[in-house]
Amino acid sequence: MRSEIPARVKSLRAVVVLGSLNTDFVLGVPHLPRPGETVAGGSLATHSGGKGANQAVAAAKLGAAVAMVGRVGDDSFGSGLRGSLADAGVDVGGVEADPAAASGAALILVDPQAENAIAIAPGANAQVGQADVDRALSLLSAGDLLVLQLEIPLAAVEHAARQAHERGARVLLNAAPAASLSDDLLRTVEVLIVNEDEAGSISGLAGEQAGRELRRRGAGAVITTRGSQGVVVEDERRIELRAHKVTAVDTTAAGDAFVGGLAAALAAGADLATAARLGSAVAAVAVTRPGAQSSLPDREELLRVTGLDWEAALAQAFTAAHSR
Repeated sequence: MRSEIPARVKSLRAVVVLGSLNTDFVLGVPHLPRPGETVAGGSLATHSGGKGANQAVAAAKLGAAVAMVGRVGDDSFGSGLRGSLADAGVDVGGVEADPAAASGAALILVDPQAENAIAIAPGANAQVGQADVDRALSLLSAGDLLVLQLEIPLAAVEHAARQAHERGARVLLNAAPAASLSDDLLRTVEVLIVNEDEAGSISGLAGEQAGRELRRRGAGAVITTRGSQGVVVEDERRIELRAHKVTAVDTTAAGDAFVGGLAAALAAGADLATAARLGSAVAAVAVTRPGAQSSLPDREELLRVTGLDWEAALAQAFTAAHSR
């Protein structure tokens, strides 16, 4: 019999994602091309993507109340991106159609080992500004989660993080793709999510020193994702979580799956370590299937593939936290 989650755990905080929406054009290739090399691939596939949109869908499919804020072009791709979000249960009222810009696009090459190379045409994502920040803030109450990435202008990220923090919202920043981050920005971030390369690029240090440095500069907690090597969670303590053993097909949305799962679990009342464990399981399922949003699991798929019961994990964490 499944554990029943206490009513307090079931009452979700809102998750507001301010970020990018892209159409992904994905091509399987025998190997990633070297500079100047032309590689013949298979059939071209088209998927809805963008870091922000992927994270919103991942959280919504796990039961979180999610609103997406961002920009698409006033074109057929933009309509499709909004439709994919809505189909997953995401509130798309905050997604504006920009008549002066095309929808964002990502060109993705994937090799037989599931490694990828990605190039992005930002399109309307590059026009995200204060008006979009204001729309996101209007959806947030104290205690809600604002999820940010770096596929929109850094100025918009900084404004949103600062103003959300001042209003008592919880700020999650996935610092991808890597960019130079100010200490003022880091001090507004409750949870910073990076991969090993991003942690090194942002901190200027390697290994365990990178996470410690980012916390010293102001981030409340740092989570470093390490692919098949698992996840490291650093706040007042350092916890290493092993990755689930799966056969990877396409790692394109692995990081976004993790962030969406993490946000959904935090919104449901989980502690950071439990949320990271659940996010890691969501990412493990996502890499077993091609595409970005199409690879993201719901709770039943998560249980079937990894054996991890979302509701039971939350209930166990809740009971443990309140028995101390």
